Amino acid sequence: MDRIAITGGARLQGEIAISGAKNSAIKLMAASLLTDEPLRLTNMPRLADTRFLGALLRRLGTEVEEVNGPDGPQTVLTTGEITSAIAPYDLVRQMRASFNVLGPLLARTGQAKVSLPGGCAIGARPVDLHLKALEALGAQIDLHEGYVYAQAPRGLKGAQIDFPFVSVGATEHALLAAALARGETVIGNAACEPEIVDLADCLNAMGARIEGAGTPVVRILGVDRLKGATHAVVADRIETGTYALAAAMAGGEVRLTNTRTDFVESLLTKMEEAGVEVERRADGMVIRRNGHRLAPVELTTDPYPGFATDLQAQFMALMTLADGESVIRETIFENRFMHAPELMRLGAEVAVAGGEARVKGVERLTGAPVMATDLRASVSLVIAGLAAQGETTVSRVYHLDRGFERLEEKLSACGAQIRRIRGEGGQEDEE
Repeated sequence: MDRIAITGGARLQGEIAISGAKNSAIKLMAASLLTDEPLRLTNMPRLADTRFLGALLRRLGTEVEEVNGPDGPQTVLTTGEITSAIAPYDLVRQMRASFNVLGPLLARTGQAKVSLPGGCAIGARPVDLHLKALEALGAQIDLHEGYVYAQAPRGLKGAQIDFPFVSVGATEHALLAAALARGETVIGNAACEPEIVDLADCLNAMGARIEGAGTPVVRILGVDRLKGATHAVVADRIETGTYALAAAMAGGEVRLTNTRTDFVESLLTKMEEAGVEVERRADGMVIRRNGHRLAPVELTTDPYPGFATDLQAQFMALMTLADGESVIRETIFENRFMHAPELMRLGAEVAVAGGEARVKGVERLTGAPVMATDLRASVSLVIAGLAAQGETTVSRVYHLDRGFERLEEKLSACGAQIRRIRGEGGQEDEE
């Protein structure tokens, strides 16, 4: 397995262009199942997760072509015919979001057999809301031997779907399925994340009729068919926040481009509260910190536009160097403090009790071998390593490769001393 080694202490100076959003790209790829015409996605990230979904879509009959256009990486997906409506466990287990092919398969072919996703390190994340939404649209659902068998031989029909709590994945799944349902679908208590808006914008470009995306009530008037389209993937707000926190952790001045400040305003407000200088610009932001101790911060994760759970681990890393005690409350996932023991290996003082972590800032961190437990935890350890004295090695970085494109390249271009070590005792890639 690859590892990443960081020699801490180098201040960051330079510019980082933010990639397209992983959490949006994989749902946009699933939307290609809804039409027999090509869907061209620009500003596409090249990640393990997009490769996983590409492999699954090929199994279902989609032609997946990765090209480099004048505006950067693109992916063209063409599903002239769905040759299989079966999504097997060996592919779905690699990425939970691949379960969202169920709705498009059902909407287009009237049937689907999709494996239930496997367990998740950061919490249960059940798919019951997804299935209830599809049932509301008229699908017949049976669970057998770890698979979802879904049928809608007469097609899906519009319905009122009221979620008991906000779920991004279930909202996206309902959007995908309802686009081809007969009549009007109304989604209540819908998620409001930018990725929801991005998916709705893409579907509308394909001929769907969706209103209210980005608000708690979304209306979809089903259409008979969707056509091909070209759509640019929205900027990755989690990557944006991660590099903003990396710059604050290491110190220096970093400009982030190809992104939007409103996507991460809740984070930027907390960073300013901690004493980090943030300059908001039309195409991104500039993050500055010039050596002073940070102030402690209290925060609670919440659905968008609240503080993103996907940035909680990275912010905890920053607070390990604050002058005082910070309090971080996690309300989205029940097991999302697994990075805390690894940060403690670097000298951090963190006490976890239930859904609350108290972080007592220390004057310095010291490099050590650490292990990633999930995607966001892995990058929090990289961030901590940027400021730790000596060398930090992060193992199990396949987690990181799921969601961060060219991380070592982007950080090293700003002066970070970071390199990838290929395989067990393998060759090092200097960045």
